[in-house]
Amino acid sequence: MFDMFGMMNKVKEMQAKMKEVQDNLRHIQVSAEAGGGMVKATATGDRRLLKVEFDETLMNPDDKEMLADLVVAAVNKAMDEAGERGKEEIKKQTEGMLPNIPGLDLSNFGL
Repeated sequence: MFDMFGMMNKVKEMQAKMKEVQDNLRHIQVSAEAGGGMVKATATGDRRLLKVEFDETLMNPDDKEMLADLVVAAVNKAMDEAGERGKEEIKKQTEGMLPNIPGLDLSNFGL
């Protein structure tokens, strides 16, 4: 027989765990580089940009477009990496919390 009360408790438990995991993602930091390390971006696991660093040789007014392109590339790489690390952490922290139910879509939770 299906235990609805037990399932509701599991869902509440998972919601609390997801909140905790999502709160902890801000402590994960990843960095990515572009232009052979000339631009470096650092982001958190919850996909917040913390800082962007530039090589001093890029501070040339004639190279504004190149600098902008490198910043965009470094930030995008850092955000992609942060997203992947965040997903890994969520999966690790919530593993085994719910049974493997065919058709159950947990993609909204990052799983």
